[in-house]
Amino acid sequence: MVESSRMGGQAPAPLVLASASLWRRDLLEQIGLRPDLIASSDLTEALRAGELPPAYAKRMAAEKLTAAQARHAGAWVLAADTVVALGRRVLPKTEDRATAEDCLRSLSGRRHRVLGAIALQAPDGKTAQRLVTTRVAFKQLSAAERRAYLDSGEWAGKAGGYAIQGLAAAFIPWINGSYSNVVGLPLPETWALFSGLGYPIAR
Repeated sequence: MVESSRMGGQAPAPLVLASASLWRRDLLEQIGLRPDLIASSDLTEALRAGELPPAYAKRMAAEKLTAAQARHAGAWVLAADTVVALGRRVLPKTEDRATAEDCLRSLSGRRHRVLGAIALQAPDGKTAQRLVTTRVAFKQLSAAERRAYLDSGEWAGKAGGYAIQGLAAAFIPWINGSYSNVVGLPLPETWALFSGLGYPIAR
């Protein structure tokens, strides 16, 4: 595990995670990067006319980074956004049962992409960004399976209406790419951004 180091007897600049997602916080801690502060944003996440899923994911991560950095100057700030894309269509974060059911029907028996955009800013203002794509296959869902999943409430607030780290794991026979990206944060790429910008870490 990697821990934050102290250089020259001084603590490094604080690490701010610009996300209220507990899963993202836990994923960061899994690789030894412990946020000093969680700073969620109140940004409008509306899709722009003609905006494709990759561009949308990157824009949202960048906007979250900008909003958080303005409030936490001199800190390391990490922002992320996860988008579930079915072709050119962005599936929403599901806030009600009807929307979640529509997502499940759309995903059933098909493959889709999970796009994870991450953006990092160092205390000196340097930034780096990555977009990671994972391909995911859903089994054909029966009416009973859809109903049981909807009854669980696990879909609430999830991009595309499901959480691979939960009950929906039973619906996913195959993925191609980063599993942690589907959960909410692509860990190898996140680690690479921190390393590339000189985050003070000890091996």
